[in-house]
Amino acid sequence: MKAEEFAAIRKRLGKTQKKMAELLGVSVKAIHSYEQGWRKIPAHVERQAFLLFSRTLEDSKTTKPCWVINECLPHMDEKCPAWEFRFGTLCWFINGTICEGKVHANWNEKMEVCRKCKVMAPLLSELNSST
Repeated sequence: MKAEEFAAIRKRLGKTQKKMAELLGVSVKAIHSYEQGWRKIPAHVERQAFLLFSRTLEDSKTTKPCWVINECLPHMDEKCPAWEFRFGTLCWFINGTICEGKVHANWNEKMEVCRKCKVMAPLLSELNSST
């Protein structure tokens, strides 16, 4: 996640740096450092920020679950936690999902795939319209 994206999410949520720090369980200094680009935004902070932002959008923007949108093969869905826990519109939030036919090794690798996916597109589109 880029510093600009993080700052845009905080502003769209209407939170001060102090309140955002409380929500994410980090220090105010960390929030300031993320927004200035002095510090890399950790995966757990990125995940939480996207989750908070996603909950401000209308649920109707993504109406179909990821396994329908991405036309997953029937035997794949039973192995995927997004399908198992019915997180079809929040699949990007869960590690261990099977995207592009495989489980990705880490959050950064997963987010490279998610940022190109039709499921996360409405979220990114909304975020980019505010930056």
